[in-house]
Amino acid sequence: MKSDNKPDVCVVGLGYIGLPTAAVIARSGCKVLGLDVSQRVVDTINRGEIHIEEVDLDGLVQGVVGRGLLSASVDVAPADVFVIAVPTPFDKDHAPDISYVLAAGRTIAPVLKAGDVVILESTSPIGTTEQMRDMIAQMRPDLKIPGLTRETPDISIAYCPERVLPGRILEELTNNDRSIGGITPRCARKALAFYKRFVRGECVTTDARAAEMTKLVENAYRDVNIAFANELSMVADRMGLDVWEVIRLANRHPRVNILSPGPGVGGHCIAVDPWFIVHGAPEDTPLIRTARGVNDGKMHHVVAKAEALVEAHPEARIACLGLAFKANIDDFRESPARFVSSRLARKFGSRMSVVEPYAAELPIEFTDTGVTLIDIDEALETCEILIVLVDHDVFRVVPLAERAEKLVYDTRGIWPDHPRVVREDAAALALAG
Repeated sequence: MKSDNKPDVCVVGLGYIGLPTAAVIARSGCKVLGLDVSQRVVDTINRGEIHIEEVDLDGLVQGVVGRGLLSASVDVAPADVFVIAVPTPFDKDHAPDISYVLAAGRTIAPVLKAGDVVILESTSPIGTTEQMRDMIAQMRPDLKIPGLTRETPDISIAYCPERVLPGRILEELTNNDRSIGGITPRCARKALAFYKRFVRGECVTTDARAAEMTKLVENAYRDVNIAFANELSMVADRMGLDVWEVIRLANRHPRVNILSPGPGVGGHCIAVDPWFIVHGAPEDTPLIRTARGVNDGKMHHVVAKAEALVEAHPEARIACLGLAFKANIDDFRESPARFVSSRLARKFGSRMSVVEPYAAELPIEFTDTGVTLIDIDEALETCEILIVLVDHDVFRVVPLAERAEKLVYDTRGIWPDHPRVVREDAAALALAG
């Protein structure tokens, strides 16, 4: 470690979590090397620019790159602390894929030295940190590895999951509490000392497996609660009730806080992480599995309602508002809005347009559909049916006067004042049709 006691840091993976993390660490005064497999991403960052959309990230990256505290490369280099922030997707059977994590471990193993700290941040199934540890041990038999030696280990290995909200990542990386799980208590203490350099929230130490489970539990809890709201919206649909009114009244109870329904659940966390728990204990997770089914099923429910509305107005032009998985970001991973829009695109083709202020072009599944990407002003001028799938601020602020004559299917509840709104209820759909 350098004489100024600020460790050199290598962040592996420069995506939605890795790049903000690297920038925040660099802001604390540490010299950070960001490692990514994409030369385009590396070149973009080395110019002081960013390849993702996140509030205030552009200015921070420009600043730390300009000060020489952050650089990017496709080639690994020695460091004192290695932070791994790579994807952990699942396959078609919902089995977790940790190949990116293991690949990151193989990448850094050759440059590890005594005293180094390795921290996995990627959301991972239980036991992944130990698997990465075992792989490093196989590649580096010259190092004493924690949990596998009775002597003082040469390196420390820990797991510390991110828990941030897109659109507020920089703030939450700094202010949120962190769960730091070490392979051993000594590993946890070493990782704790590192995080205290840039985290103002409380840092709580535990073991690696408990920290891995904690992250999965947090997102499964949210998925279950969203599933209740989405199931309620479909019940209200069948009974001809306004689900938004029902939720508003129910939440007046002092111990009730029902979340808002939507077209489904998206993003790389809530739509993915519960499956890691189900995969690890399939016989003991009926509630978590059912919640996933409800939230995925809501997307098909929205497609069916949207199709019915459009088919009832065969001459009308349609605008789907939003592709991102949540408001005011450019992240389309596992997005229910993207799913719904692409299904409608295949059926209605050139009658349909998409409004997504955070996209420069439509995703690949819209190729050859005849669907165009337009802005909200053009949608209001040319489309008779508006299908609200994302609650971007630019959609929220459209005044009633500009949309009063439109037919609206509002899956987010952003326009409760709309006189011809198709809410989550069959009676409104019948009236509109």
